[in-house]
Amino acid sequence: MAKVKNINHVAIAVPDMEKALKFWEDALGLEMDHIEEVPTQKSKVAFITVGGSEVELIEPLTLDSGLAKYLSEKGPGMHHLCLEVDDLDGIITELKEKGVRLINEIPDILPGRKIVFIHPKASGGVLIELFQDIP
Repeated sequence: MAKVKNINHVAIAVPDMEKALKFWEDALGLEMDHIEEVPTQKSKVAFITVGGSEVELIEPLTLDSGLAKYLSEKGPGMHHLCLEVDDLDGIITELKEKGVRLINEIPDILPGRKIVFIHPKASGGVLIELFQDIP
């Protein structure tokens, strides 16, 4: 049986990465670890380490991305919660058997990790990312 290991990160949708970073760094005194582009999600992500987890600021790279649509409909703010799992393929199988609606049933493969998203309609309104480290 696949297990959730921990909260990996909380993602916050932002329309302006520089402005958002100014708050997190200047007001809260936190340090950005790095920024990377995620082409499969058409987004740019800034990683800010907080204890054993991260806050991720996510900014759309295109106007036609799901994130851009989210920002235009809901505005900036909490976007999703990411849970790290020990066996992503196993948990996908278990969720499908339980009838849980997924946004993508085939994991997106990113450098060093693979991810899937649980649809907010399945989880009481929260977009949940499931994440597993891969070599």
